[in-house]
Amino acid sequence: MPERLEALKHWLETELSFREYTLKPASADASFRRYFRVAHGADSYLVMDAPPDKEDSRPFITVSRLFSDVGLHVPEVIDADLGQGYLLLTDLGSRPYLDALDENSVERLYGDALGALAGIQACSPAAGVLPDYDRGLLLREMELFREWLLGRHLRLSLSVAASTQLDAAFELLADSALSQPRVCVHRDYHSRNLMVTQRNNPGILDFQDAVTGPVTYDLVSLLRDCYIQWPRERVEGWALGYQELALQSGILREEHESPEQFLRWFDLMGIQRHLKAAGIFARLNHRDGKPGYLQDIPRTLGYVTEVAASYPELAGFGDFVESQVLAAC
Repeated sequence: MPERLEALKHWLETELSFREYTLKPASADASFRRYFRVAHGADSYLVMDAPPDKEDSRPFITVSRLFSDVGLHVPEVIDADLGQGYLLLTDLGSRPYLDALDENSVERLYGDALGALAGIQACSPAAGVLPDYDRGLLLREMELFREWLLGRHLRLSLSVAASTQLDAAFELLADSALSQPRVCVHRDYHSRNLMVTQRNNPGILDFQDAVTGPVTYDLVSLLRDCYIQWPRERVEGWALGYQELALQSGILREEHESPEQFLRWFDLMGIQRHLKAAGIFARLNHRDGKPGYLQDIPRTLGYVTEVAASYPELAGFGDFVESQVLAAC
């Protein structure tokens, strides 16, 4: 989109009075947004390029203020032209968690991330500020798995029995999500959207899709990350450690003390999220020409089959994913 790049330079030069500066690609995400790093004198900024016919930047601004007000480390919106879809942001650096996580750093980095997650979940936005993560949205997300991975990518023709099995699994997963305490949900809280920073770690990105929803959603996004995997026993230990933190912080109440119930919520929320993610990865390939995410599908579906095997009511669904879907990816 060279015309957008030229318009962006014009905005920097005329509206923001940038004269001597350098502009380099910083990153692109799984949407239509692009990011550029701008060096201007001794200062470094990021510019978000979000075509207004494809992306609405207003939620980004709203959630940035919401998170900043509770002390979270998010990009500050310095200036914006919503008509053109350009935002000038503070720069949180270029080292994502994914590049920094290893056996020596994981406890410290996840400790920081879990502390920040408690801050997110302690937010009490006024009614209507964030959309509700309702049944319709939960089910539409899981339909991405059926439409884009099974249908478009694998060309699977489902029998009536298999389709019915999917419907039943989707409803069960939605029921579990809707039974959980409701909190502020980042919705993409994982290692590519958390930045290693010198102060107030982590820097938090890509929060514009935040909703009010299930308490375990962001937790499973972090601990059962589609891009990096840890042993199940370790993940469950971290999850239960966070449950204790949430109880101490008042995010959870006494009736939520059962570790078995919390892990069930966590497990089933993960299946819902990973079905959605696998569908999105297939869509990114076929619709958006981004095939790089296909390599993450086996890991993502591996979570589904591992967890489903522990729940009799999902065992048949897990067998279907393992034999018909994962084997074909």
